[in-house]
Amino acid sequence: MYKAVRTFRLYEQIVQQIEDSILSGALKAGEQLPSERELATRFAVSRTAVREAVRALSEKGLVEAYTGRGTFVTDGTSRVIRQSLDRMIKIGQPEGSTQLVELREIFEPEISALAALRVEEQHLVSMRDAIAIMDRNITKPEAFIEADLDFHLALAEAAGNPIVLSLLDSIVELLREQRMRIFSTGGGPVRGQEHHKKILKAIEKRNPSLARNSMRAHLQQVREDSIVASAMDKSHSSAAAH
Repeated sequence: MYKAVRTFRLYEQIVQQIEDSILSGALKAGEQLPSERELATRFAVSRTAVREAVRALSEKGLVEAYTGRGTFVTDGTSRVIRQSLDRMIKIGQPEGSTQLVELREIFEPEISALAALRVEEQHLVSMRDAIAIMDRNITKPEAFIEADLDFHLALAEAAGNPIVLSLLDSIVELLREQRMRIFSTGGGPVRGQEHHKKILKAIEKRNPSLARNSMRAHLQQVREDSIVASAMDKSHSSAAAH
């Protein structure tokens, strides 16, 4: 599929070959690129050149790299969608938070149902790992939130539809901001973990109805925590003004 490159600007040649593969359809949206080590071997270059190439492809919006999970081909539109959504939804405002919850209520229960039907062992491993990390970091917002995002992205991958994964990826930054806002609500992370574990059990049982309902219950909790977080923000703003 790839040819060894022999040029002083190695990473540009790697970018060109992978970009050609994406544009020709040989690599499709949602597909995972080989590991850094494997790409270095295939291209007969250093891993440094591969890292530079992946960074350049990411800047072009052709791939997305996820820590601990790998690099995936996008459809080229997720960055544009993300920028548009960032402008449309101002997460610091109560209505923006409500709109995001509504979007998730439409979107994620059906993702969970599809995941229950199509999940593979690698997806289950990713979800279990994410839950274990959240358990260990229940009081540490940054580590907990990144693992929380990983859990939901693994669900999207398990749904087996690259468009679904691209759409969820397009709102990752909004989801991160939402989670950061509601993390400090009393017992929020603990309640969230209870729901994550119920969702995982439903997926393990390959039960789409249970998975859908478990996700709905989780998002109801998110909605309630968002309301509390908005009230806390108003209280803090009012106190600061006096």
